[in-house]
Amino acid sequence: MIKKPTLFRVFYCFALVGIVLVAVVVVFLLQSQIFVFNSFQPDTELGQSEPFPVSVDPETNTIYDNDGLVKDFYRETLALNPKSENRWWNQVAAVFSTKTWYQNLASPVSRIVVIWPGERKEEVVKHISDILNWNDKERKEFTRLVESSEPVLKEGKYFPGQYVTHRHATPDEIYQLISTEFAKEVLGRYTDEVAEIVSLNEALIIASLIEREAGDFNNMREVSGVIWNRLFTDMPLQLDATLQYARGSNDYEAKWWPIPVPRDKFIDSPYNTYQNSGLPPSPIANPSAEAILAALNPVITDCLFYFHRNNGEYHCSASYDDHINKLRGFYGQGS
Repeated sequence: MIKKPTLFRVFYCFALVGIVLVAVVVVFLLQSQIFVFNSFQPDTELGQSEPFPVSVDPETNTIYDNDGLVKDFYRETLALNPKSENRWWNQVAAVFSTKTWYQNLASPVSRIVVIWPGERKEEVVKHISDILNWNDKERKEFTRLVESSEPVLKEGKYFPGQYVTHRHATPDEIYQLISTEFAKEVLGRYTDEVAEIVSLNEALIIASLIEREAGDFNNMREVSGVIWNRLFTDMPLQLDATLQYARGSNDYEAKWWPIPVPRDKFIDSPYNTYQNSGLPPSPIANPSAEAILAALNPVITDCLFYFHRNNGEYHCSASYDDHINKLRGFYGQGS
C-alpha cells in the first residue's frame, strides 16, 4: 500500500513537470510571435531586387545548365530571408494563426495574417476574414482590390507569407500589405529581360501548378522540368491539380481541393489539362517566390511522366511504358 505522503510527492512532481512544460510551450510560442513581428517590416519604398535567373528558353525548347546560379539565388536570396516559410517561427505562426489564444499571447491588438503557398483565392480570403472578423461586404471588397490591380489576375497575386497588422485592419490595409510584398518579391525581380523570355502570366501559371504538385524546392525544379518538356512537345500536361481546381470552383463542392477520380478527366473546363493542351488560362493557386524561381529554372531532364509515393518519394520516367512499370512495381497496378 502506497503511503499518502508518497502519493502527494508523486502528484507534486507530475504537477511541477506539467507546469514547466506549459511554461516552455508558452515561451516558445511567444518567441515565435516576436520573431514574426520583428521580421515583418513592410517597405515603404521599394528598392532594387535581385532579378530572377532564367534557365529555360521556350523559343528554342531548351533548358540550360544554370544549376549553381539557381541554387545560390535560392539560398542567398530566398532561403535566408527572415520571412521565409522555412523559418521555424514562420511555420509555428502559420499553424497557430487561426487560434485566437495564440494571436492574443503576444499582443491583444495585433494580428498575424497567414497566406499559405498553394492556396486558392477563396481559401486566402476565408482565412484572413476569420482572423480579422470581416463580414461578406469586406471579403468582396478585399477580393475586388486584389483582382483589379495590375497585373489583372484572379489568382496568383495573393503573395504567400505572414503579415502583421492590427486586429481591426480594413480590406484596403491588408491589400496594401500583400500588394507591397508581391511587388517587392515578384514584380521587382521580374525585369523586362526576364519577361522577354517567359511572360509573368506564364510563370505564375506554371508556378501555381508546381506549388500544388511538388514538394521541396528541388522537387519543384524536377516537376518544372517535366512540365516544360511536355509544353515543348505540345503534350497535354495531365495534372491532377488542375482537375481539383476545376471541381473546386463549383459551388456545390464541399472542398476547394477535392480528391480527383478517373471521371474528372472528362470535366468540361478550360482548366482540364487532360482534355486541353498547353497551360491553363490563369494560375490555379497563389505561388511562392520559390515556385516562381523553379518555374523559370527547371532541371535538365528527359522525363515526361512522374508520380509521388505516399512518403513523398518522387519518381519520373522518359516513357509511358517505364512509368507504368514503376507504378506496378510499387502498387501492383498503373494507368
